[in-house]
Amino acid sequence: MGTLIILFGVATLAAQNRPPITQATIDQWMKELSNWGRWGKDDQLGAINLITPAKRKAAAALVKDGVAVSLAHETLLEKAPDNNSPFEVEMKLTGSNNPGQFSVDKYSVLYHGWAHTHMDSLCHMFYKGQMYNGVPQTTVTAKGAATLGISNFRAGIFTRGILLDIPRLKGVSYLEPGAAIYPEDLAAWEKQAGIKVGSGDVIFVRTGRWARRATKGSWDLPNKAAGLHASCARWIRQRDVAMIGSDAGSDVQPSGIAGVTHPIHQLALIAMGVTIFDNCDLEAVSLEAAKRNRWEFLLTAAPIPVPGGTGSPLNPIAVF
Repeated sequence: MGTLIILFGVATLAAQNRPPITQATIDQWMKELSNWGRWGKDDQLGAINLITPAKRKAAAALVKDGVAVSLAHETLLEKAPDNNSPFEVEMKLTGSNNPGQFSVDKYSVLYHGWAHTHMDSLCHMFYKGQMYNGVPQTTVTAKGAATLGISNFRAGIFTRGILLDIPRLKGVSYLEPGAAIYPEDLAAWEKQAGIKVGSGDVIFVRTGRWARRATKGSWDLPNKAAGLHASCARWIRQRDVAMIGSDAGSDVQPSGIAGVTHPIHQLALIAMGVTIFDNCDLEAVSLEAAKRNRWEFLLTAAPIPVPGGTGSPLNPIAVF
């Protein structure tokens, strides 16, 4: 009875009965789930190594209808509780002030956070003075990251993407802020959707954040957000996922673990070498997937290869 899954409840019985997770637990998982050295001591790609040529060819074969869907949210230009750093657009040349032939603008954005769709590189987070593969955090300086930077992914991401639509699993439009998603939920979605997450896949976990925002307005997302419970890290490692993404920050907030604010980020980026897509908009892809009852698609994404960059704003694309 302890493992019975309640699909439409707040949590599973398994989640209710699980032992508490502490900082010591996370420290232990940092070792148990580690991919350090798996692809060599000088590896720069982490779990992206799992996206092999064969995986790319198989992903390309997923395109049946040729329908493309953006997974990026429309750029937020206004300050809000979930957007402390609005995207800035400065018009340098316009049709009214320029006697020449071109209009020109300048973009400025602090993209890490809870507003803008972006990719975290492997140098984005530290743990006990180190990053993925044991690289010292001191290698990130005012000049940028000497290693593990976003420019390592200049070839882009091209693989199978899978949507894990947790609100649809639970029969609701969106999860409420602070709702935790457990491994049992991920497994239940696989069963309901008839799909199995495997090596080299990129998973996108929908919480319905943007649907809730459209209905109720923005809220203090950094302090209260639906997302993955720390125990999902082992599931991610067992499935050999290449990347994870969500419509918020992947981690449930608050994490519920004293001394560890972002356990999924920490275990993914640092221990497993799994890069992350944050703040994706998964509403349109949810509708397209439901229309076809098909939750897999070709995923493409191309970060800006800034030397030493800790990540990049970008526009992931799903193609059915």
